[in-house]
Amino acid sequence: MPNNLRDDLIDILEAVSGAQLSTLRRLRRAPQEKPAASSSAPAKPMSHIDMAYDILRGAGHPLPVSEILARVAQRHGVTLDRESIVSALSKRVARRDRFVRTGPNTFSVLPEAER
Repeated sequence: MPNNLRDDLIDILEAVSGAQLSTLRRLRRAPQEKPAASSSAPAKPMSHIDMAYDILRGAGHPLPVSEILARVAQRHGVTLDRESIVSALSKRVARRDRFVRTGPNTFSVLPEAER
């Protein structure tokens, strides 16, 4: 192999290796980001009340708080404080805002006609 071809090949391999190394270092430093949704606006995170509403609407029937907490943890990956969510749901029930209490620590969504 001619000397100048050998040097050119080594230069190319060195450049490729350097680019790979810098990319790996950049990936190590950068936090993992999820790909953006198809819309240009960033998605707003759900509030704890919105998560509870999502669970109750999906269930289609009243659920006790313990079941709401378990389903929120499973679906949304968030552990909610029992007292906080009961308090928040009770305040919404008093305002007739999306929720109704059907029993002790058992909630459901307010029927559409009553909103």
